[in-house]
Amino acid sequence: MDARPGLRRLLPWRAAGANPLTAVAVAAVAVVLAGPTSARDPRALDGPVATRSEPRAAGIEPRPHPTAKPQAERHHRRQVGIASFYARRFGGRRMADGTRLDLNDHVAASRTLPLGTEARVTNLETGLSTQVTIQDRGPYAKGRILDLTPAAAEAIGITRKDGVAKVEVQPLSVPPPKDDDRKD
Repeated sequence: MDARPGLRRLLPWRAAGANPLTAVAVAAVAVVLAGPTSARDPRALDGPVATRSEPRAAGIEPRPHPTAKPQAERHHRRQVGIASFYARRFGGRRMADGTRLDLNDHVAASRTLPLGTEARVTNLETGLSTQVTIQDRGPYAKGRILDLTPAAAEAIGITRKDGVAKVEVQPLSVPPPKDDDRKD
């Protein structure tokens, strides 16, 4: 006989001789199968979400994954953020469009603008601006929106000592999407 008679009442799995991990696993499966049942369940508060079996049922759009990569923009919206410039060691390397990086050209790297986009980059501190062509992907440093060649950076007043500056990027011409990218 157990010295603590109330223990069997509090832990029914113990009285039946079951493994405590099995009991927890069975309870967790039961909760998942039951689905959202109360207003305290965060899934119940989010509203309807499209699933793979019903991609766009009843006008419900699928939510993007929170860590999804930025998609290429096909509009002429200006962006404001931090720009940096390529290090000299990247000169001569292939860019995303297949050409080699010439540090004296006015080209840039963007993660969101399509390759081939012509854009005006304005340094918000100095007011100087230049026109660049997006030919590469990047920058990969957090919080930056543009990587410039040293020539383009010098034209808008970003010095090696500064390294970065707050800029405005205004797309001037965005190339049309390729036929390969269109879905039939």
